[in-house]
Amino acid sequence: MPGDAIVPSAPEQDLDVIARVFDDTNVIIHGADGIISHWTSGCERLYGWKRIEAVGKVVHTLLRTKSARPIEDLRKEVYAGITWESDIIHYHKDGHPMTIATRWVVFDALSPTPAVIQSNTDVSETRKIQDDLAEREAHLTSILATVPDSMVVIDEAGSVKSFSSAAEKLFGYSSREVIGRNVRMLMPSPYRDEHDRYIADYLRTGRAKIIGIGRVVKGRRKDGSIFPMELSVGEAVANERRIFTGFIRDLTSRQRIEEELRQSQKMEAVGQLTGGLAHDFNNLLTVVSGNLEMLEPLLADEEQRSLLREAQEAAEDGAKLTAQLLAFGRRQPLNPENVDVGSLISGFSELLRRTLGETIELRTSIKGSSHTALVDKSQLQSALLNLALNARDAMPTGGSLTLDISRVRLDTEYAEMYPELPPGDYILIAVTDTGKGMPEEVKARAFEPFFTTKRVGVGTGLGLSMVYGFVKQLGGHVQLYSELDKGTTIRIFLPAVGSAGVQISRKTSNAEYAPRGTERILVVEDDERVRRVVVARLTKAGYSVLESEDAASALELLSTSEPIDLLFTDIVMPGGMTGDELARRAVLLRPGLKVLFTSGYAEPGIANKSLPTANWLKKPYTAHELSIRLRQLLD
Repeated sequence: MPGDAIVPSAPEQDLDVIARVFDDTNVIIHGADGIISHWTSGCERLYGWKRIEAVGKVVHTLLRTKSARPIEDLRKEVYAGITWESDIIHYHKDGHPMTIATRWVVFDALSPTPAVIQSNTDVSETRKIQDDLAEREAHLTSILATVPDSMVVIDEAGSVKSFSSAAEKLFGYSSREVIGRNVRMLMPSPYRDEHDRYIADYLRTGRAKIIGIGRVVKGRRKDGSIFPMELSVGEAVANERRIFTGFIRDLTSRQRIEEELRQSQKMEAVGQLTGGLAHDFNNLLTVVSGNLEMLEPLLADEEQRSLLREAQEAAEDGAKLTAQLLAFGRRQPLNPENVDVGSLISGFSELLRRTLGETIELRTSIKGSSHTALVDKSQLQSALLNLALNARDAMPTGGSLTLDISRVRLDTEYAEMYPELPPGDYILIAVTDTGKGMPEEVKARAFEPFFTTKRVGVGTGLGLSMVYGFVKQLGGHVQLYSELDKGTTIRIFLPAVGSAGVQISRKTSNAEYAPRGTERILVVEDDERVRRVVVARLTKAGYSVLESEDAASALELLSTSEPIDLLFTDIVMPGGMTGDELARRAVLLRPGLKVLFTSGYAEPGIANKSLPTANWLKKPYTAHELSIRLRQLLD
């Protein structure tokens, strides 16, 4: 560092004495003009110039001095009594550069001709080593700054020696807050106790239970939150002391994605199961309702007819139940249209208020504009009604239900957390109640069909499952958030469209009369009881009927010259050929042949997405519905 040291005044000849005393060192003495007056043997060895070659030369010219500051400015400071020390560049006689640690001090500053005594030390190798170390440290720091994994270095006592920038972001501490403290601060119990035991056992026995092995543990952030992490520990020895380097990877997002995938797979499997069950139930209900329908005209006794009507109503209730099962399995029929969700909810709010009762306040909030989504209006209203009923049951003493509607954009990062959810614009409907909330075990099963926390006889457990299946069928997403004693929020994401559109129309039946016919119809149905009911209904309505139990025998009839006006076939049949494949072959054999499909599944596309829904009838159906659909095709 600069100082105020001044060499006391001495006779001119004393410079010769000084030069002789320091002859073995690298000392140069030069005057105000920089001309060298004394050149030691040490300088001869250091620079390669002999004394006779150096004396009389300007020192900065001879050695081609390179300094961060102008030499003349430095010389003025030194003559003012300030000692100057710094690194400069000198060149050897052979031309190679050297890094020199130099120290200049004025001699006899009060003399008219003061001199500068300059001592020099070659630090080229030292500085090169230091530069290399600094470069390596900068390189390592750069690598650690870009590596997504966090790094924490500790000593044998558990004291933190290094804390990477990624670790700062992960744990919420700055390195200044952590370095020097025990690494236990980053761990919750019981992991902190296990860590101490592992390290102590390793230092005592040499058996590595955690060294070089990745394992899943828990970390503790500065805010006290606990999170899952993968920890891998490496070991090194420095100055005969061990240091341990921990590489940490946050598993929060990965575990959430894995759980979402498991949940999605589970719901998909349950959906397939319930869809299959609904198909079988619809076949049974077709037989039950069909026979009841044909039995009614045969009963003269009013009490018997009343009992029969109760049975018919029970069959209709069964059909509604299977429809809910099909909704969960994403196999319900939809009438999609471009719907302004905000306007729909505004118009629907009065019904929701009546449903909730006087003790529950309904609030709606519509943010922004353009809330159009392609949805089935009635199914969306049904879903909202189900959510309102659940909210009402969760608030027996009153509360509030809030519906927030907004248009949001889900980016790729968000979509990656939820399987089957593409990024893009969505209409978000957030339904929030201030009810009792759900414990974790209930949240995990909330969307499963038939799961309910209500007492026996109250509810079917299909409300949330219907909402889940309906939204998934539209390509949307459902999110559940609930806290005990605070409330529940169901967030529905519906794919948005740019502007309002026109409702997709479908043909409907006229319930005022059941038209008859005289055409010949080929009925293909593998279930004998269902086939028997269909044949009886068609015969009663005046049609001529041919029947077949599978596609193969139906093709045989179609290959004959037997007149056939319409093919009425089930879609899902055994034997390797489905109803839609049968229909394609039948039309090739008989161009212009009319085809009516039926299925216990709610969506014709379960077999082939290209089938026109206008040529389709869902089981169970009434004789009236069958007659209307036949006339729509045949006429």
